[in-house]
Amino acid sequence: MSSRQFTRQVATIVSIDAAGFSRLMGMDDEAAVAAFESHRDIIRDCCASHGGRMFGPAGDSMMAEFGAPVDALLAAIEFQRRIASANQEVPEAGRMAFRAGINTGQVIVRDESLYGDDVNIAARLQEIAPEGGVVVSETSWHHLRGVAAVRFADLGVQEFHNILLPVRAFRVDRPDAGAVNETDRTVEALPASAFSFFRADGKGGPPAIAVLPFRIEGGAPEIGYMAEGIAEDIVVGLSNTRWLPVISMNSSLQFRDEAVSPEAAGRALGARYVVTGTIARAGDMLRVRVALDDASTNRTIWSRRFDRELADMFAMQAEIGNEIVAMLEKEVDRVEQARTFRIPWEGLESWQLVRRGRWHMQRRTREDTALALDFFEKAHERDRNASTVLNELAWWYFWRSWLNFGDGGEYREDLARVEDYSRKALYMDSQDARPHAHLGIVDIMLARPASALEHLSEALRINPSFAFARSAMGSAHLLLGEQKRAIPLFLDADRLSPFDLYRFHNLGELAAAYCFDEDWRAAATAADRSLSLAPSYWYARFLKIVALGALGEGAAAAAEHAILFARHPQFSTTRVEWVPYSRPELNRFLIATYERAVAQCEQEER
Repeated sequence: MSSRQFTRQVATIVSIDAAGFSRLMGMDDEAAVAAFESHRDIIRDCCASHGGRMFGPAGDSMMAEFGAPVDALLAAIEFQRRIASANQEVPEAGRMAFRAGINTGQVIVRDESLYGDDVNIAARLQEIAPEGGVVVSETSWHHLRGVAAVRFADLGVQEFHNILLPVRAFRVDRPDAGAVNETDRTVEALPASAFSFFRADGKGGPPAIAVLPFRIEGGAPEIGYMAEGIAEDIVVGLSNTRWLPVISMNSSLQFRDEAVSPEAAGRALGARYVVTGTIARAGDMLRVRVALDDASTNRTIWSRRFDRELADMFAMQAEIGNEIVAMLEKEVDRVEQARTFRIPWEGLESWQLVRRGRWHMQRRTREDTALALDFFEKAHERDRNASTVLNELAWWYFWRSWLNFGDGGEYREDLARVEDYSRKALYMDSQDARPHAHLGIVDIMLARPASALEHLSEALRINPSFAFARSAMGSAHLLLGEQKRAIPLFLDADRLSPFDLYRFHNLGELAAAYCFDEDWRAAATAADRSLSLAPSYWYARFLKIVALGALGEGAAAAAEHAILFARHPQFSTTRVEWVPYSRPELNRFLIATYERAVAQCEQEER
């Protein structure tokens, strides 16, 4: 059997096209080509600065791949702004504008190219975008709403040529882009109804805090990894205070756009308190400004400037974290503060390499993840006992094992590496939640959910705000048939990390838990929310059919059944048999309910 030549991954695709290119070529072909090449350089520069990768150029069209939808949108807004500025120096008849379409979904990766319906959808969305404008799919919109200083005009459901299923589209309207067409229904980026501060137990308890990526001042993009790294280290320190719910950094990273106010970020993330900051570098000196805002009143309640030598960065991070905690809870013990924000054992050089690696890893493109491993390995060569480095290597190999799950024995070899790195990290720092969580997910992948619970319980004892560990613990309970224990964990994970790129998986697990609880309406809703983020996720589609069939909604189940087989023509219930539930009757319950739903579908067709 030949080895597999391609893989699948989740990506955000931007399709870009020069509007009126043929007309301009007819007027002056040399000038048109020169303008196109100049604008293309702007587009490439903007996409690269936001972590994107160009691929598949064809004539006057381009494609770019991004890991996070917000990076794709910010890149499109920036290159259109810069092109519009350049066009001001050109007579109106000779101006060249670009339109863009953005879609998030699963793509097939082969060599340097990307394929699949979700790539084609981006191209179709670009065709209906206005000159100098952007149109996004509903899938991308779910990731973008509330995280960028824009408004969305609902263009309704669109039927595209050679795209099997209809696509709901939204036009991006920026505050400086002119009046909104009153015939379109405008969707506010931050609907007031979405404003609810997260509480530790879902009802009462302390309000949550979010730390946004620090912004760079003084035009020094080379310290971008430091800006995110300082914020992430503060998140880890705040999380370790035990009592304070902290929003996941995976969600906070969506707010790299400086136009987003602390109030807006707090509303979107469900956090009452929001930490923001800036960082500037002058030689070996760092200047960091930090502010703590109460998003419920839009007031700054604390701010401070720190001027330190680069070598004192760790001490500065501890100082910032200590003061934030002291502001929020005067009774926090000084000793606990000192332990929580202790200086890492690794040296500054290793820290920088790890942060550079994480910067690339968070962009999720193939090139970036390869670069991430390179940085992690270099850090490991310099300091083989640094727990932070060991944790990043463990996560990298888990990520690869998840992509290759079930593909021969390679994924098991990667899981063995995850376990080895995690145990070494625990030996260096037993109070780090991450290696406990990594060991737990290895057990889940290897069908050992009971053992996974031990590791995940310890991870949550150390860091109760660890959204990934909460979701994984929910999955372990679910595989054991303990759905009532699983449901609150999935709900908490969703609140702690509301903008995670892989949120669709947590929602799919929630749908499964509701199915076992026979709360069919809640199951259908959770499955639908999962599919709004990842329309190709077969498990969520399967669960939605199960729930609709149990509700007696045969016509709706039939429609979902048709979509399932349109997207996955080779689907069979064997896939469901592979899910590692601890008792075979759990798999059989889902399959039997699905088969009854399919029988209803056949009756509807007759």
